[in-house]
Amino acid sequence: MLKTSIFSLAMLMMVAPGANAEPQSEQPSVSTIESFSILPAIRSVQTSPDGKHLAVLKATSKNGDYVLEVRKTADMAAEPVRLGADKMRISSVSWLNNEKIGVMFRQLLEDSGSKYWVTQFAITNANGKGEWLIPFRESRQGFSIIDLLHDDNKHILVEGDVNDNYIPDVVKLDIYSGRTKTLVRGSDKVNGSFIADKDGDVRVGQGFNRADQAIDVFARKKGDDEWIKIHSVSGEKRETFDIAGVSAEQPNKLYVIANQGENTTGVYLYDIVEKTYSERLFGLKSVDVDAVLQDKEDNLIGFSYTAKHPEFYFTNPEYQAVQDGVKQLYPDKFVRVVSRSEDDNTLVVMTQSDDDPGTYYVILNKKDIIKLGEKMPFIDKNKLGETKYISYKARDGRKIRAYLTIPQGKGPFPAVVLPHGGPWVRDTVIFDDWAQLLASHGYVVIQPNYRGSTGYGLEHWKAGDKNWGLKMQDDLDDAALYLVDKGLATKDKLAMFGWSYGGYAAFAASMRDKNIYQCTVAGAGVSDLNRINATLNDNPLLSKLQKPTIAGVSPVEQVEKVNVPILVIHGDIDGRVPIEHSDAFVNELKQHNKNFKYVVLEDADHFSDTLFFDHKITFYSELVNWLDNRCGLK
Repeated sequence: MLKTSIFSLAMLMMVAPGANAEPQSEQPSVSTIESFSILPAIRSVQTSPDGKHLAVLKATSKNGDYVLEVRKTADMAAEPVRLGADKMRISSVSWLNNEKIGVMFRQLLEDSGSKYWVTQFAITNANGKGEWLIPFRESRQGFSIIDLLHDDNKHILVEGDVNDNYIPDVVKLDIYSGRTKTLVRGSDKVNGSFIADKDGDVRVGQGFNRADQAIDVFARKKGDDEWIKIHSVSGEKRETFDIAGVSAEQPNKLYVIANQGENTTGVYLYDIVEKTYSERLFGLKSVDVDAVLQDKEDNLIGFSYTAKHPEFYFTNPEYQAVQDGVKQLYPDKFVRVVSRSEDDNTLVVMTQSDDDPGTYYVILNKKDIIKLGEKMPFIDKNKLGETKYISYKARDGRKIRAYLTIPQGKGPFPAVVLPHGGPWVRDTVIFDDWAQLLASHGYVVIQPNYRGSTGYGLEHWKAGDKNWGLKMQDDLDDAALYLVDKGLATKDKLAMFGWSYGGYAAFAASMRDKNIYQCTVAGAGVSDLNRINATLNDNPLLSKLQKPTIAGVSPVEQVEKVNVPILVIHGDIDGRVPIEHSDAFVNELKQHNKNFKYVVLEDADHFSDTLFFDHKITFYSELVNWLDNRCGLK
């Protein structure tokens, strides 16, 4: 919580930036593909609660191999404390108090010949002394922090499977000794998504109701152990209903993000005792609400939503003053405070734009600005494209919003349609690695938030139901035709490339009648709708909510219709979309003597955390070579 008002941070513009934390040497020249393949030089920066130290997650090689550097803000040029461990790939860090740091890391394990990535949690001392503490080392279930208990420097609340029965529990963890105390035992009724209030009391949870085939949401009155069901979400009436937090002023009221009869979501207060909702506290007609913003004492400070970029609407004037100040410092960029000390005398700020993949700064004592470094310092910014937020009309008149990245030079350009994964997400593009990689090679790239994408209201979300490869695919084709209509592309130089659901779309695009594409690239794609529906059975939430919406074209059943060259790429230990999807599709391609190439990435899972430098060099080289040469788009 802010202790003092920030007087016009815009005054900082008149102050010369402080010296860099370390001298900046001239970067060696690397190829465009290599510059995009090198893992981020800085992954994250977090300030300690007292603002006296920064935890910087910094790469030590092209492959990442991240170490944690702890720097004193009073002497940024001093040698930092460096923390790391063999066979531990650190992915994120958080301060648990001013002495202890929590680290999430990934490990590649092997069991009975099968490899898989797992995520673990460890605690270490910020001063670099002592052993690493790894609680729940043997747990087979996920682990997450529920609450840092800011009034208790010795403990945190975590969600984990303490008795190894595949049902999460809520545990109070001693971050010094590793001892635990179970506060809430998970049950068949309530077994996840726990939320605590400012006092550390667990007040919200949810569970899968097998009898009703629904997700039940539960809450507890302040001081009461009895769970009360307050809502149920089923596939028959799909809607958004998220508990966003507990009110500080009224502890028996919850902040809820829900539709409540509206197309887009809004924020409401739900009274647990009276079982009633307030009027809509905040909401927009064009986009959904993302989050309710609260300080560490659960006081409401604002709301967030995403239009072109993420936006913050602060009800607390002091937080708004900080946000306004940092935006004035970098008026041409998307800028946000990613970490702040309790007194706001230490602010970590990250800027982004279409020519800035991410740059970290620290602002000390409201006057000194120190550049900490860039996420991707090797890329040639002179080759990057300009990204615009546009809309176009699909063939049935639906408005589709999209991000358009236009390369240097004069069009028309060869074009790539790049659909996002999910599909129950949306693209939010400030700097997109794949779009800018392609733009650096002369391609115009469009990323549509096609029907079935979330964030634009319930109607647009549901419009994708049972339209896989059908109307959802039409939206993507209409994006390509939009580029042609605007003179940015020509009909003889169009391609589609996607990953996950985007890979599915690329499979489907390879076999469309009167195909408009010269080729497609399917990365980690779903090829068999029956197979993916069977996979979803392992997740009750997806099985009962998403599974009924998945219907349409099953590409593996129609490979004889493939009429353009296709590049298929997949990680061999993909846990989200198993490689069997690509294997089966490729086998059919062989049987029907189709034009294709198959690239398997060894030890790569589905998500970016497991795509390392060598993976990306192979992936990006094959992608660009395929588009340039095999498809003849260059």
